[in-house]
Amino acid sequence: MSLLSRVKGAGPSGFGYGSTAEDVTRGLDLRGRTYLVTGCNSGLGLETLRVLASRGARVIGTARSLDKASAACEGKGSHVLPLECDLAEPASVRQCIGQIAGDGAELDAIICNAGVMALQTLELAHGFEKQFFTNHIGHFMLVTGLLSRLAPDGRVVVVSSNAHRRAPAAGVEFDNLSGARGYHPWKAYGQSKLCNLLFARELSRRLPQPQQTANALHPGVIVTNLNRHLPLPVRVVMRVATPLALKSIPEGAATQCYVAAQPDLTLSGEYFSHCNVARSSALGEDRALGLRLWEETERIVRDL
Repeated sequence: MSLLSRVKGAGPSGFGYGSTAEDVTRGLDLRGRTYLVTGCNSGLGLETLRVLASRGARVIGTARSLDKASAACEGKGSHVLPLECDLAEPASVRQCIGQIAGDGAELDAIICNAGVMALQTLELAHGFEKQFFTNHIGHFMLVTGLLSRLAPDGRVVVVSSNAHRRAPAAGVEFDNLSGARGYHPWKAYGQSKLCNLLFARELSRRLPQPQQTANALHPGVIVTNLNRHLPLPVRVVMRVATPLALKSIPEGAATQCYVAAQPDLTLSGEYFSHCNVARSSALGEDRALGLRLWEETERIVRDL
């Protein structure tokens, strides 16, 4: 447990900064439940898959390749299913949707965990800046394509970040989604995380069943494979700082496991941090911006 974990106490939920994924699921019997976790091959996704499976849940774990997903699922039990889902490739997302539909599983939660962060140079996916496309468009396609498979009380859990506060002043630069008019790694990442938050809030208003929920969350600052695109000096500093100032991977996975699996949680359209409801930026609460994003995303997906 880090120094900050010991200093910061629990919030109203009974959990807090230093809680781990095992802490927030302790005593839960998840047998008979099915969870989908994207980006299961490393970091928070791998820990989420491991902990939910250890509580008896059936877990469908996706990664950019079947090999990566299979390696992550190995040794986690016969009730863990690996699937390929490259969120930057619409054909891969659609194939994954079809495989889950063919499996017949009713999903108790879809945990949108995968992502890319702070690409140092502009990269494109289907004509769009890659962080926006992977983190937002890919998950939008996956979730909306699976709503018919979501349980009547199912949950959509979207991993956003406090980095949504780094989004451009306009929030979402609809006239620069390709990055051609200017690109900054952290602004682009912040924009994608703001899109994750706005998507969860707007989805909460559109879910087909009244007991279904959609929430977004900040997992904390953690050293994971997500940091692989950062400059080497920054990565070195983060690894040195981890024992004192950053969350561990088990602590980082706690909030998404809490929001996905805690049986008494009925809130929807909220933003969580450290396993408790938190305030986002004003842009993260901008309903008009969220509606515009939804409509623009639908248009983008139709053309893919």
